[in-house]
Amino acid sequence: MGLVQAVVGAVGGMLGDQWKDFYTVPDGLSPTAALFAAVPRGTNAGRGSNTHGSSNIISNGSKIVVPEGYGLLLMQDGKITGFAAEPGGYEWRSDDVNSQSIFAGDGIVSPLIKQSWERFKFGGIPGTQQLAFFVSLKELPDNRFGTQSEIYWDDGFLNTQVGAVTRGSYTLKIVDPILFVKNFVPASFLRPGEVFDFTDLDNAAAAQLFNEVVGSLAPAFSLYTNDPSKGNRITKIQQDSVGFARSLSDAVENAYQWRSDRGLAIVKTAIVSIEYDANTRELLKTVQRADALSGARGNSNLQASVAQGIQSAGENGGAAGIMGLGMATGMMGGIGGLQQPVAPAAPAADDPVARLKKAKEMLDLGLITQADYDALKAKALGL
Repeated sequence: MGLVQAVVGAVGGMLGDQWKDFYTVPDGLSPTAALFAAVPRGTNAGRGSNTHGSSNIISNGSKIVVPEGYGLLLMQDGKITGFAAEPGGYEWRSDDVNSQSIFAGDGIVSPLIKQSWERFKFGGIPGTQQLAFFVSLKELPDNRFGTQSEIYWDDGFLNTQVGAVTRGSYTLKIVDPILFVKNFVPASFLRPGEVFDFTDLDNAAAAQLFNEVVGSLAPAFSLYTNDPSKGNRITKIQQDSVGFARSLSDAVENAYQWRSDRGLAIVKTAIVSIEYDANTRELLKTVQRADALSGARGNSNLQASVAQGIQSAGENGGAAGIMGLGMATGMMGGIGGLQQPVAPAAPAADDPVARLKKAKEMLDLGLITQADYDALKAKALGL
């Protein structure tokens, strides 16, 4: 005895005309609703008028419509007697040899569902009355997280411990409804009129998930920033909703076994803000300066600084000031790993040949103009 699949795939008005009385999901559900009782749609006042019936008890011959994105759970005495994840129309038959207990579909999670079914399936012959519930198989949005004080993690790029206050949200998916109901949902929600909602502040089970996510944020940040495929950059997190979600899901699984024990997984994240502590902000400023002064960009910055210095030296000390600046620049060529040519050590100041040689090098590098060079040449030769 069990379910007989009468219609496969999408269901609509035509099926409603054929089936004047059937059970399905209630109207007006919140997009964050995860588990709720099936409701009857009767024909007392026209098709679909009775959508909020209080009884989810089905019996021999009852018809049930499973919409896209939902799974049907049948229960008796706290035991799961049937499950259907394939959208369509079903009949509960207590005497049909073709009836089945499980319709897991061909999705990615169907092996998980079948494995859990074998573990928790009803051991005897189901009775003629069953309780019908629906569980959402969609991504459930608006699950929020946040920290009141700094969390700290080992950052792979900065190569030190950093800290921040952060907040955001994630989408959650029930990947194994059987595990979810058997191992996590409190019995108080397995009755008509109750809705298990992860965003309900009065739902103690949902509050526990919030606390576990917050407790997993630090290892999740560490996993992300120490992953070479992410470039080890903490700044990428806010633009990588799927990548960080994977790190957060792995951290939660390592600590609390959401997927393996509860049939839950984090799919996407949206980080609203990351407010670093004072030490981390200073460290990030230093890293930004180092990034800006590396490679060709660093050479450009140095040349611009030298040009400005030449102008200032020329205004204050004439050609001699320019010569002194050039010598100092040559001595600083290797600072910070910049690719600036390093000039030989400055010779004695009273050697006119050495001074002319140095001036010519500066002219060739574009650090002084031809007019500057002519002035230095005239001064060195006493003209």
